[in-house]
Amino acid sequence: MMIVMHNDATDEQINLVVARVETLGMHAHLSRGTERTVIGVVGDGRKIEPAQLSFLAGVDHIVPISRPYKLASREFSPSDTVFPLDGVSIGGNGIVIIAGPCSVENRNQFLETAQAVREAGAHALRGGLFKPRTSPYSFQGLGEQGLELLCEARELTGMPIITEVMSPDHVALVKQYADVLQIGARNMQNYALLHAAGEGHHPVLLKRGMSATIEELLMSAEYILSHGNRRVILAERGIRTFETATRNTTDINAVPVLKSLTHLPVIVDPSHSTGHWEYVGAVARAAIAAGADGLIVEVHPRPEEALSDGAQSLKPERFAEMVKQVEAIAQAVGRKLAVRESHVDQPLVSVSQVPAGLDR
Repeated sequence: MMIVMHNDATDEQINLVVARVETLGMHAHLSRGTERTVIGVVGDGRKIEPAQLSFLAGVDHIVPISRPYKLASREFSPSDTVFPLDGVSIGGNGIVIIAGPCSVENRNQFLETAQAVREAGAHALRGGLFKPRTSPYSFQGLGEQGLELLCEARELTGMPIITEVMSPDHVALVKQYADVLQIGARNMQNYALLHAAGEGHHPVLLKRGMSATIEELLMSAEYILSHGNRRVILAERGIRTFETATRNTTDINAVPVLKSLTHLPVIVDPSHSTGHWEYVGAVARAAIAAGADGLIVEVHPRPEEALSDGAQSLKPERFAEMVKQVEAIAQAVGRKLAVRESHVDQPLVSVSQVPAGLDR
């Protein structure tokens, strides 16, 4: 249920309501808005009668939340969640573009790509170090030895960094280097990892599992939110169907459905959705037209040499063209690309001007 407080409710009254909720064996999640304060009540399924709380001073009314996911629902938070990420607002009217290689392969490849996508208009940089691959013989990523490269790329470009975590043990380590923790499709229902990401109180990009329903995606987000971590981004990355012409099937339907069900930002991954660079631009445009808050796109300077997912990676010049097309679609639907408020005037330097780090 959701307890809506009076506009003039005092801090003491709010604290008393929270304390009462907790004495009933439930968890209280406080959300202070500009016009009202809402207390979300989440528990183990036991029924609580509204009358047990409605008499408390400061309570305006109580609204039941019908969805199994409580904190992720629009019933709990009707307004879109918007949060800052190193000078860029995630959510809201501005569209955020995240770009970079599937895997960080070496220093030159990562920094070259980072500079190219920043120059083309990207707002954040992706780069995988821990790679869950179908084959145990495929490149698994640089792992911990590549973490310093994330910091170097951020220092060089001024862009926040997004990288994947695969186990609870990774969370505390990786959040020291990355600005956003990505939980990939294969780990969407890794509940120990979801708990750890929630407890870490670090921004999380949660990808939809390849066979997951929209409700299952939102229930996974609920695990993170239940720990008080409200900075969660949802990503549609294509689902598995009978179709073999593309790597996955982009569920464009998921964008407006999610936007109607949840207040969390929703982005689309046209690279994994299609598996072919030729289709990435078209799906990216469709995603923005459908209402997505952003994109996460794979870019590699030499896709034919990529150690993972080269077939779906755009070359930098193609990525730059895609950004222009996406911007035009955004304007057509009354939106715009997000404004990068920090490091805007930071000059780009060549890779050769930066002291050598990890390379091979």
